[in-house]
Amino acid sequence: MLDVRRLRLLRELARRGTIAAVAEALSFSPSAVSQQLGVLEREAGLPLLERTGRRVRLTAAGQNLVRHAEAVLERLEQADADLAEARGGLAGALRIGAFPTATRAIVPAALVALARRHPGLEPMVCETDPAAVAHALRAGDLDVALVHSYDFVPAEREPGLTTEPLYGEAMYLAEPAGGTPEAPGAPGAPGAAGTPGPEAGRPPAGDLPQPPPGPDQDAVLRAHARSPWITATPGTLCHTMTTRACQAAGFTPRVRHQVDEFATVLALVAAGQGVAVVPQLGVAGPADPAVRLTRLVMQRRTGLAFRSGAGTHPAVAAFGAALRAAVPPDLAGSRAEA
Repeated sequence: MLDVRRLRLLRELARRGTIAAVAEALSFSPSAVSQQLGVLEREAGLPLLERTGRRVRLTAAGQNLVRHAEAVLERLEQADADLAEARGGLAGALRIGAFPTATRAIVPAALVALARRHPGLEPMVCETDPAAVAHALRAGDLDVALVHSYDFVPAEREPGLTTEPLYGEAMYLAEPAGGTPEAPGAPGAPGAAGTPGPEAGRPPAGDLPQPPPGPDQDAVLRAHARSPWITATPGTLCHTMTTRACQAAGFTPRVRHQVDEFATVLALVAAGQGVAVVPQLGVAGPADPAVRLTRLVMQRRTGLAFRSGAGTHPAVAAFGAALRAAVPPDLAGSRAEA
């Protein structure tokens, strides 16, 4: 009989590529992982792994077993959900991953509703970059998480996980109202340095400017091909989004500052330090006359991710319902897939 815990190790190896990475993710020693995988091979009765330098590659039999492992682990999640439903009453910890703008703008209201309806449940929020969510969910470090994707950084299908769409956000180019010194400043073009317009300031999320009827997104971004840029740190989806959007417009952004928190990004824009692409929730708040916003065509889409089979777990379902009720009305209308 194959051991489920060893099947989980094999699945993680298929995702991560090295025994060291599996050991680090699951808090095992590399020798312990190797030993357990060796036992799994003996249980299977044929080789599941072959070494290629420092990495380990799964044989055809190993890859096939991983597919079975995905199905087995999903059924176990469903069984756990059924047992939780049978017990009645939600209690215990619910580990939630969320990125900063959602943590600030949406999660608190959801937690208030959750506490009112299920006082025995203990939600525990951990800020987690969406790029790290898949591993954290599969490793059991999180039970549910908010993830996002962009038009230029679509979400990849993650084996063993399910994602349900929540909402979509508009994206904006944020630039200093007085213009950036390095920008070429195409006269009269929306977003050009020194060109006033209705986008000035930073209004609340529900009153943000609509897409400009003039030049397309590429033209708006190209107006700042020589401007300094403020992006998120490398390795994040936000950083990749800005880089790819600019490259699609015909240039690579010259990055001056790397900041993950959008309030800080906008403070740097107001100080004339560069331009940035920011999402709708990142610009919600009191207007800043030193920042001009121009609506772009691209969007950011947010979804709720959990282990496949766990969607019917009462705690996961309750948090999802509370989260949907907390989405601001101006976001709820966009339900594109995350």
